[in-house]
Amino acid sequence: MLKDMCIFAAWVHGDPRKVIYPTDSYGQFCGQKDTLNENKTILFYFNILKCASPVVLINLQCPTTQLCVSKCPDRFATYIDVQASYRYKPDQWNYFRQFCKPGFNNPRKSVAQVLRDEDCPSMIIPSRPFLKRCFPDFSTKNGVLTVANQTTFKDGRGKTRNVTDLREAANGINNVLDARSVGMKIFEDYAISWYWILIGLFIAMIVSLLFLVLLRFTAGVLFWIFIFGVIGIIGYGIWHCYWEYDHLKGIPGSDLTVYDIGFQTDFRVYLQLRQTWLAFSKCPLNLVSVNGYSGESIIVFATVSALLNLLLHIRYNAITLVMRMKNTFNTTNVTKLCPGAQCTFAFYGGESLYHKYIFIFQLANAFVFLWLVNFAIALGQCTLAGAFASYYWASRKPADIPLWPLFSSFGRAIRYHTGSLAFGALILAIVQLIRVILEYLDHKLKGTQNSFTRFLLCCLKCCFWCLEKFLKFINRNAYIMIAIYGKNFCTSAKEAFFLLMRNVVRVAVLDKVTDFLLFLGKILVAGGVGVLAFFFFTQRIPVFAQEAPTLNYYWVPLLTVIIGSYLVAHGFFSVYAMCVDTLFLCFCEDLERNDGSTAKPYFMSASLHRILGKKELSPKKACHF
Repeated sequence: MLKDMCIFAAWVHGDPRKVIYPTDSYGQFCGQKDTLNENKTILFYFNILKCASPVVLINLQCPTTQLCVSKCPDRFATYIDVQASYRYKPDQWNYFRQFCKPGFNNPRKSVAQVLRDEDCPSMIIPSRPFLKRCFPDFSTKNGVLTVANQTTFKDGRGKTRNVTDLREAANGINNVLDARSVGMKIFEDYAISWYWILIGLFIAMIVSLLFLVLLRFTAGVLFWIFIFGVIGIIGYGIWHCYWEYDHLKGIPGSDLTVYDIGFQTDFRVYLQLRQTWLAFSKCPLNLVSVNGYSGESIIVFATVSALLNLLLHIRYNAITLVMRMKNTFNTTNVTKLCPGAQCTFAFYGGESLYHKYIFIFQLANAFVFLWLVNFAIALGQCTLAGAFASYYWASRKPADIPLWPLFSSFGRAIRYHTGSLAFGALILAIVQLIRVILEYLDHKLKGTQNSFTRFLLCCLKCCFWCLEKFLKFINRNAYIMIAIYGKNFCTSAKEAFFLLMRNVVRVAVLDKVTDFLLFLGKILVAGGVGVLAFFFFTQRIPVFAQEAPTLNYYWVPLLTVIIGSYLVAHGFFSVYAMCVDTLFLCFCEDLERNDGSTAKPYFMSASLHRILGKKELSPKKACHF
């Protein structure tokens, strides 16, 4: 367990010792052997009141100087009082300065300069060590919160404050520690169960592939299997949630709400509340109303993940560079020549045109990102369409089908259709960038806009959302026509649009039926594998009870398996959906170009003609294509 925690800390912070030892503002470890802080095992906060800031939870760090000390303060004192009496009460000064920066022993330095340079804390309060950190020594007296039997204290800056302010600051530190603890436990669960998660995703892949094979032969039967399977999974989920809800009836504390207990690091506490299971029972019903992702979600997800990884890497190197610059500043004599000088990061490279127009550059960067993502999606769709079209238009199957249809189609798309795909991606990227700008404006003007402005922005956002959906539909079918005929994007889009409009009823029926069927398949795969994972991780399968890992939160691998299974199923079924769209366009084109006669026989199979055609299929002879 400790090994996994060290791995997590090494990955996040770059040093596994941060799991065991708290660190001060200089990056030094408190209590580590063979260091200057070997006997200083406790972390002290200069101004613990700053820990009540909301920034604490965002940065997971208290924005004040932190120092390693051997013991926590046991009295109230302010630097102003100690500095004023150091001549005739040196013991108080010697006690106070152990909480100052190492080596500082200049009581003659003005109070303003000391507080500005953060040489010493403005105050100390009675504290006790908790989790190797100094926390105020709270107690209650007659129901009133006190610290060392006092309800107020001086903050060293001319104000008298209530000890409740200290409680808020201590809660802020606790929130940081709780958040870190939850992160540790989640990573521990991943470290223990990662191979079981991979096994679950592999099962989802096998089931998805099996469904695609069965769709080839028993689509009608599988359709009812999907429906009854989804109903069964949703029904079991609702029944299990209701059973847990009814089982908790009468148990003390089970009728509390999530708001009553607040945030808890042990999420199992929430499972002891009836309200939790009542909310869970509604989730399966809400799931049915959720639309499936678009065919390109996997590519977008992978691209965004790679981008976030890159941003984290840049952020780490930037912080490292700034810290090196600060360390270089501290080794110079600048502070002696210019008292009060501090190293504060502003920006790289000085003021330039880049800094003046950085917002425009960010928009350009976002635009290029959207363009590349849409181009990758277009390339994938055109490649799949070319492979499926080569099957449909083959006169003698499989003799006329290329040996490697997918690679052949990819080569044609790269060699001949790159410009058309880039142009289609460009149009879609422009609309998506406009939507991003509208969302940005809506966010910036939310507090100042009037009713008309809100109405106008809402209309624009709705219009461009519809336009994006329409362009995705047109682009998808345009890429199919590009793969079939090799014409440019505009011509292909026009021909695809009018071809679909001439078969608008078939388009509506086929599109909705296919989407609904494949969505049921995704839900069935994700739900089935999720139920299996639930029984496994909760050790309810007797055969594998000994193999199941002991977890802090069993829902961590469970949710990962469910979401991952859905994405795996989506990856398989999106290929099937592209196949359906391609074959349908080929079928419509086949109906218009040919009449089923001996001179112009159909390329479609007899079964496809019976499902979608109107005329009887004539025997096919030699085809000239």
